[in-house]
Amino acid sequence: MTAAAAARSNWPVLLDAASAPYRSAGRFAWRFARGKLGIDPVFRHLLYTGLVAPNARVLDIGCGQGLLASLLRECAALERQGQWPSHWPAAPAGARVTGIELMERDVQRARAALGSTAEFICGDMRSTPFPEVDVVVILDVLHYITVPEQDEVLARARRALPVGGRLLLRIGDAASRCGFWTSQWVDALVTFVRGHRVVPQYGRTLAQWIAQLESLGFVVKSEPMSRGTPFANVLLIAQVASTS
Repeated sequence: MTAAAAARSNWPVLLDAASAPYRSAGRFAWRFARGKLGIDPVFRHLLYTGLVAPNARVLDIGCGQGLLASLLRECAALERQGQWPSHWPAAPAGARVTGIELMERDVQRARAALGSTAEFICGDMRSTPFPEVDVVVILDVLHYITVPEQDEVLARARRALPVGGRLLLRIGDAASRCGFWTSQWVDALVTFVRGHRVVPQYGRTLAQWIAQLESLGFVVKSEPMSRGTPFANVLLIAQVASTS
C-alpha cells in the first residue's frame, strides 16, 4: 500500500474528529469542514509526508475557519491515545497555530469551534504582522491579491522563517488554462456562497512561482495537489536554504 493510499484508509477517524468541533459554530461550519477536509487532498498530504513537525510554530495565512488548526489538534489527541498510524511520520503534536483571516465571519467560526487552542487574527495578510515561526502555510489565497502584493507577502513570509524553515504554498498553475480557469470559477462560487465579496484573481505559471521563491532564498520542490478534482493545483514545498 502506498503512503497516499494508507493516508486515505486512516483518514475517516481524523476527518470525524477534526470536523466535530464545528458543530458548536453552526451547521454551515460543520458541513463546510466535513466537505473541505474530506475532499481536499492537501490536508492528508501534509500529514503523511510529515511536513509539519512536532512542536512546530505554524502560521496559517488565509486560514478560513481554522481547519488546519483543528486537524493538527486532533493529530495530537490521536497520538496521546496511542492511535497514531505507525507507518506515518511523527504526529505534529504540540504544534502551535496562528491563523490570519480577512473574513470576520470565518474568524468567528474558528474561535467558536476551537476556542483558545489556536490564535486567530482577523486581518489582511498584506498588512498584518507575521510572527516568527517554523512553518508558513498559504493555501489557495495569494491569487486574490496583485502580483506585487504577492511578492511582498512571500518576502515577509521568508523573513518570518529561520534557516531550514518551510513555506507550504499551494497555487494554481496558470499554464494549465482549463484547470486554472475551473479553479477560478469554483473559488468565485464558493466565495459568494460563504457570503463574501467576489474579487478579481491574479495567477502565474508554476515556473514563475518557483522563480520568485528561489529569488528569496528558498529551495523549492513541487507536488501536484489536485487529485480527484478538475483543478491545476500544485503544492510548493519551499525550504529556507542555509546559504540564503
